[in-house]
Amino acid sequence: MSKKVQVQTTINGEEVEFLCEPRQSLLEVLRETLLLTGAKEGCNNGNCGACNVIMNGRLVNSCLVLAVEAEGAEITTIEGIALGDRLHPLQQKFLEHAALQCGICTPGFIVSAKALLDKNPDPTEHDVRMWLAGNLCRCTGYDKIVRAVLDAADSPEMEMIRS
Repeated sequence: MSKKVQVQTTINGEEVEFLCEPRQSLLEVLRETLLLTGAKEGCNNGNCGACNVIMNGRLVNSCLVLAVEAEGAEITTIEGIALGDRLHPLQQKFLEHAALQCGICTPGFIVSAKALLDKNPDPTEHDVRMWLAGNLCRCTGYDKIVRAVLDAADSPEMEMIRS
């Protein structure tokens, strides 16, 4: 039995402390220890993007990050995307464009899209397609997702967030 490590981090704006084994992934701790189940386990090898989170401003596959690497980090999960009791414009546009079906990949797409819009508030369709290339969807196809991201980027709500 390995010795557990104490980790202090910030998740969705709240300071969090947890114990984990050195071999545990951030995804395992998010889902099983902290009960933040929005990040999904898809492939568990970094190919599908279902577990994406934003860590220190960078998009990462939480299945490929060791939980101990979260020490001192700032992490945003899908649970931290909404604006209080209101949906984030990306979440709203995903609903309006019916850019989801089974929902397994949706949190990863929304977190990825948020990371894109944080870095590039006015992306082209090509930018969106390239950025989301690390996310896989087996249900809806990508056109509705791309349209939702582009619509969110152009929305007055995103302008309000940026200002």
